[in-house]
Amino acid sequence: MKKSEFIAQDLLSKIYQNSGSLPEKLPPERQLAEEYGVSRFTVRKALEKLVSIGAVRIVQGSGIYINAGVSSNPLVYNSITEKKFTEISFKMLELHKRRPDREEQQVFDITADDFIWAFTRLRRISQRNVQIEYSRMPAEGFSDLNQKTIEHSIQQYVLNKGFAISHSLTRYQAVSVSKEQAQLLGCKKGIAAMQITNRGILQGGRVYAFSDILDIDYSCTYVIPFNQDNLAFRQT
Repeated sequence: MKKSEFIAQDLLSKIYQNSGSLPEKLPPERQLAEEYGVSRFTVRKALEKLVSIGAVRIVQGSGIYINAGVSSNPLVYNSITEKKFTEISFKMLELHKRRPDREEQQVFDITADDFIWAFTRLRRISQRNVQIEYSRMPAEGFSDLNQKTIEHSIQQYVLNKGFAISHSLTRYQAVSVSKEQAQLLGCKKGIAAMQITNRGILQGGRVYAFSDILDIDYSCTYVIPFNQDNLAFRQT
């Protein structure tokens, strides 16, 4: 792990560890550099990550402030969500409307006579291809889905349609990149990647998107409350 990543993780841990008596500010950059035995540049990179995920804010001439409520939230961020939208871009590879297969009928709770959108897009971070995303959405309620939307933000599109997003159900699995995927991503065949299967769910329970994503540069940090009941169940 890079030193800046370790410092970001450690500071984040300390924020949660001291949630009952949370200080208003972190120590100054110079003090942090001394405590961790690194340069101020390394500390600055760590702080940039904490700023990017909304854990702290830096007020020039005043200090590094911990954002209110951060320790009470189940913070989850990954190599995509920690990036600003200005660093992320999409390129649509395919978009078409078709009938759903049996699995898709189950996911969206629709019939074989309904229609779904199916599209493939590349996600780029800082001008580098990192993801291939194959997604499906029900055509009902999203009849005007188009290339501009797909190359922007699906979540924002859904919100603009008047829907309220509730949560996501996500599964991760380690895989290897195929020859075809490597050609799209500009990487070597067979390298390690993360396959991410995700369902975006609206308030009320309707699935608005079902996606299979291949990511060659994935990392994730999350906080999980301790579940005593789950521990007991697994021990029986």
